Amino acid sequence: MKGRLNLFQRTMLRWRALHPYNAVHVLRIDAPLDVARLRAAIARTLEGEGLTGLRLDAARGRYDYAGGPAPVSLAVLPAGADAQRAAEEVIERELNAAFPADGAFDPFRFFALDGGDRFHLGLAYDHFIAGGDSIVVLMKDLHDAYVEGERFTPRRLDRYPAAYGRLLARHAGRLVAGLPGLVEMIRSCRHTARPHYREGVPPTNAFLLRTVDAATLAQARRVARSWGVTLNDLLLALLLQAMAPLAGERRGGRRRMMAAASIVNIRGDFQPPASSVFGQFLSSFRVTHPMPAGQELPALARDLQVQTRRTKQRKYYLQTLTGIAASGLAWRFMAPEVRAVFHAKNYPVWGGVTLLNVEALWREAGGQAPADYFRGVPTGPMAPLVVAASTVNGRLHLGYSWRVAAFDRETVDNVAARVLAGIRSLAP
Repeated sequence: MKGRLNLFQRTMLRWRALHPYNAVHVLRIDAPLDVARLRAAIARTLEGEGLTGLRLDAARGRYDYAGGPAPVSLAVLPAGADAQRAAEEVIERELNAAFPADGAFDPFRFFALDGGDRFHLGLAYDHFIAGGDSIVVLMKDLHDAYVEGERFTPRRLDRYPAAYGRLLARHAGRLVAGLPGLVEMIRSCRHTARPHYREGVPPTNAFLLRTVDAATLAQARRVARSWGVTLNDLLLALLLQAMAPLAGERRGGRRRMMAAASIVNIRGDFQPPASSVFGQFLSSFRVTHPMPAGQELPALARDLQVQTRRTKQRKYYLQTLTGIAASGLAWRFMAPEVRAVFHAKNYPVWGGVTLLNVEALWREAGGQAPADYFRGVPTGPMAPLVVAASTVNGRLHLGYSWRVAAFDRETVDNVAARVLAGIRSLAP
């Protein structure tokens, strides 16, 4: 087989053995739905871009795209009066629907929500094959193939990028210099409160979507700049602040800290852009804070920004990859029940944020921003809740995925409400 899975992809295969590890992207197309035309557009794009005939050898961490016709799994559903609510329901269902574990299979499932004069095109995919940036480019091409018809020419993508070996070798000096940071991360994990998971409850994902309008997001960006923090820092701070009441008695003794994860795309460290190379190039890092009572948001965001800036400058997210490699070696010797709780016990986080600038990626791929775009991502065994933050046309969509073994829907609805209230209350 031609391709080798990288460290994070191999980790995703281990996680999806416990529960499906899918992601879902949804794009609004401002044109009436023609099912035959859509099927043809999907097939032409996948076949032209070389994304058919996937074969996976999970044990060896190898894969290839053998080519051939696209099977095009497409479900057509009514959007109803509330297309966003209808999309939420389908996203939740798709997050929990498994793909085959190995061998030859189609890693793409499509759905269309018919709204009459417009429709929403959704794509659920086995997350190990690609990161969100590659899927945005694919969705852009699917949009163009549908709108332009035969005038559209699929781009040819490199589907066999280098794994992380060269990246880690190139930054060997940073890895060695960052060992104290790895030791500090291990120490901080021992002082971080752990979320509670109810025994006997399956690791099912639930989902809800909330939206920040353009004016409110513009104000939030201005405030973030005035504080000297990024939008990602602000979202991490808002999430920790919103989830702090959930920790309650979980924080005590030596475990007085709370942690959140930031999922980062490291493509820029060693790969061409998503418009040229299809694949997945992810890592993550933690931020921690004692979250004292009465903690003000500006101070919290700045405290987290110190951590995120240091992580980016020193590339501490590479240390996460070494930790992933070590956990992979230990994984094979763990019993199934140990695997299910390994990350929650040894790398505790209360939530995670993955931020995707859809508009910028769309422009990079050669077009104007789509009318609307949002997504849902899996939680996996590492975090009980993950927020898929997507910016498009000045708006911010926040897709909350969570494990029902950790939180009920009312709890997450309250968390999402506190985050929205925090954003709307911002003032320079």
